Amino acid sequence: MSAKLNKRGDIAITPSNRHIRVFDTAGTLLADSTSPVELFEYRCPVRFYLPSDDVRWDALEKVDMTTSCPYKGTADRYWRAKAGGDYIAWGYSEPLPSVAAIKGHVAFYNEKLRIEVDGELLT
Repeated sequence: MSAKLNKRGDIAITPSNRHIRVFDTAGTLLADSTSPVELFEYRCPVRFYLPSDDVRWDALEKVDMTTSCPYKGTADRYWRAKAGGDYIAWGYSEPLPSVAAIKGHVAFYNEKLRIEVDGELLT
């Protein structure tokens, strides 16, 4: 990533063709995409926002929850694995204009799941 993120609120978004695969802790495939949007945010891990068509919705269930971010807007869509547990994915129905590219996409917590980027485990 070439953009410099120097302060809180700095965000860079890059359309990508990297191959992203997301698995839960039991090894169930949750998403498989070759058209993610990479979101870089100051002092945060990279987040891959995947098109909703690339998500295996049969493996997820909706969680009734919303959170607010002053830089991205209101995350009003959350999911967890159907097997149960904590929420593991989220999305923005109406993100702020500066991050409009993530609309209709789903992000997964790198910290809670196994995410592969071009066949390599994201660490």
